[in-house]
Amino acid sequence: MFREVRLSIILFYVITVMLFVVGFYYVNTILAYSNVTFILLVMLLLSIVMAVMIATLSIDPLKDHFEKLEHFSKETLHELNLPISTIHANTSMLRKTLDDAKSLKRLERIEGACILLHERYSELDYLIKKQMHKETIETVELSAFLQSRLRLLGSLYDHVDFSTHLNDYDVKLDRMGLQKVIDNLIDNAVKYSNAPVCVEVSLEHGILRITDNGRGMDEMELIRIFDRYYQNDATVSGYGIGLALVKNYCDRHRIKLHVKSIKGEGTTMILDFQGVEQ
Repeated sequence: MFREVRLSIILFYVITVMLFVVGFYYVNTILAYSNVTFILLVMLLLSIVMAVMIATLSIDPLKDHFEKLEHFSKETLHELNLPISTIHANTSMLRKTLDDAKSLKRLERIEGACILLHERYSELDYLIKKQMHKETIETVELSAFLQSRLRLLGSLYDHVDFSTHLNDYDVKLDRMGLQKVIDNLIDNAVKYSNAPVCVEVSLEHGILRITDNGRGMDEMELIRIFDRYYQNDATVSGYGIGLALVKNYCDRHRIKLHVKSIKGEGTTMILDFQGVEQ
């Protein structure tokens, strides 16, 4: 689709320029019309008309494409709500009938996954609305926020030992975006860790550190980790966009992002919130 649009614009532009050149030559040389100012004025008006036509050729297909994409996203969003509600309703009923610890633990994982699925639903809704509105900035108490995320993620990663040291710290930023950042960083820390998996999360004086005991990275890998679609280990599931999203969010909200890593020992992601409005 976009290849055809690009070719159409190039062809239209080339033909337009050729017509202008031929027209100017014909009027000025063949017809011997000497009023150059008038000729240039007419050509300027024609250029404006042609510019509008080129802009229409460029924008209209894109506008149509994004309108269809937005419509599809909204339909998908609506359809997602039904299975999420069904899972939630049935897990609530199952909880009333189960009494053995193993089954309750499995049910807890399903409930945690359902909560995450609902949050992805909320994120998609947020992203769609964000196309029309600015981010919602609100005061977030980081310590309580991190504890709530770790409680949820801990129910899914029951094989992970989470070690925390969190001090209170308030910032004003977009909560939904921050949630995606923390979830991505925790998920990476778990995925790239060696067994037994231990993830340390500390928050002191507005500086958040998330440390894993994983395989670590060398200098060449560190240079590219924020590149979209880059994965330093193809055997680990993912699309290589998580850290790119994290970097984009931190840049928008003036959060300083640093990475410390030693090959074979682990990685520490450092988010400095001191530059964010409190």
